[in-house]
Amino acid sequence: MRYSFRFDADLAICSVQRRMNLPSEGEGADMASQQEILEENRKVRRLQFVVNLVLNVVAQSDLPIEEASALVANTRKFALDLFPDKELAYDLIYQPKFKRLLAEKYRIV
Repeated sequence: MRYSFRFDADLAICSVQRRMNLPSEGEGADMASQQEILEENRKVRRLQFVVNLVLNVVAQSDLPIEEASALVANTRKFALDLFPDKELAYDLIYQPKFKRLLAEKYRIV
């Protein structure tokens, strides 16, 4: 006996919303608008691009440690300008990457 399975994304989303007691589309004044979600995604992609760019520049160039540290500090400032209340998230996600890179490149303990 062969079973046919068809995935219905809309049905799945509604099912998850019901299980989690989330308002469905069009319900609730607190739901983020599609435009706000797109803007947040744009900011995240921009931050990821800048972080990756700085990581690659520091790793592949012969910058003095002072300039590399300044780039890292400016990247942190840029991230906090985009997301003012997410300092802890930056410190947990991106700061270890920069510390590890600087330690490897400049043999910092």
